[in-house]
Amino acid sequence: MNPVNHVAIIMDGNGRWGIKRKNSRNAGHKAGLSVVELVINESIKQKIKYLTLYAFSTENWSRPQKEIKYLFSLLESFLNKQSDELHKKNIKLKVIGRKNFSLKLNTLLSNVEKKTSSNKTLQVNLALNYGSKTELLNAFRKLNKKKYKITEKNLIKCLQTKNIPDPDILIRTGNTKRLSNFLLWQIAYTEIFFEKKLWPDFNKNDYIKIIKIFKNIKRTFGNV
Repeated sequence: MNPVNHVAIIMDGNGRWGIKRKNSRNAGHKAGLSVVELVINESIKQKIKYLTLYAFSTENWSRPQKEIKYLFSLLESFLNKQSDELHKKNIKLKVIGRKNFSLKLNTLLSNVEKKTSSNKTLQVNLALNYGSKTELLNAFRKLNKKKYKITEKNLIKCLQTKNIPDPDILIRTGNTKRLSNFLLWQIAYTEIFFEKKLWPDFNKNDYIKIIKIFKNIKRTFGNV
């Protein structure tokens, strides 16, 4: 059986769920938070060591300012309420992406990262203001600046995920079959699962089912 070390998730469908149920995209974002907690807890039970959540992309800045403001206030509230619980559960939080937010949010993110930096049970990578193309461009700039030879090994050292193993599983909810500029380098050999359910409807059984399917897939990595 294949071990599961790292799961990455594109949490798609919050806005559509909110419009359908509550006539409010923000209601969907709020509902999606409970699924985040569910997936974190189940990842610990499954002894998964890394969980990467695509929370806000570089392209998401084009959304209405009211929605962006609500998303960040929701994140602030979550971190303020849950940072002690994350630490208690031995969870490490790491932000990938550029911290280009308010001083308050930047400080909060940095404080939670520092507080949880030595935790070992699960590392939650929060992709915020993240875009894979930007990450790769910045990596090549670092290679050039440091005058490193362009090799796969050196490039990996310059990525924001340099000390994180590549995902074994990528899940995208929302019945959308695209990668949306997420971990394009890192998912070269990742098993991808496109889930029809919108993110707030995704549940523990859905998550467990995907993990079970993955464990029984024959993975050849180019071999026979």
